[in-house]
Amino acid sequence: MAEETHSDKPAGEAPEASAIVQAGKISSWLTENGFENTALEADHLGVELIKVEPEFLIPIATALYAYGFNYLQCQGAYDLGPGKELVSFYHLIKVSDDADRPEEVRLKVFLPRDNPRVPSVYWIWKGADWQERESYDMYGIVYEGHPNLKRILMPEDWVGWPLRKDYVSPDFYELQDAY
Repeated sequence: MAEETHSDKPAGEAPEASAIVQAGKISSWLTENGFENTALEADHLGVELIKVEPEFLIPIATALYAYGFNYLQCQGAYDLGPGKELVSFYHLIKVSDDADRPEEVRLKVFLPRDNPRVPSVYWIWKGADWQERESYDMYGIVYEGHPNLKRILMPEDWVGWPLRKDYVSPDFYELQDAY
């Protein structure tokens, strides 16, 4: 049987012991096939959310790709707050010609803010290229194995991660060789 998690927090936050969350179809399938995961409460649209440990992301992502989740609709990140974890998420869809409403699932990887490292899914879904770079640029999450992990929005010499909730904006940024 799929692993259950206790949670009374919104779907985007780490689980706490309170209410039982039943594992969904995809989480159950992963567990039945030997992939360790934790079911989180579905989002407001009913999309199944699954917590994955960083070391299991690639095996689980590969299994989901083989299961039919052939499209990475969105990869992104967010900060749970100063001193709390960072989250890298992956919204996957089964795309097929005859689907009225494609099946969806979202994977979430909770990472420590002092050394946020997770394997890159670029080699499974090429669309992760710029999305992982943006998450790196804004939050400092290192996507190990990414072929070109460098800043995409901020200047190369920018110090810090601007979308972290504990980020202190510099008084100014001096443009060098602007002319």
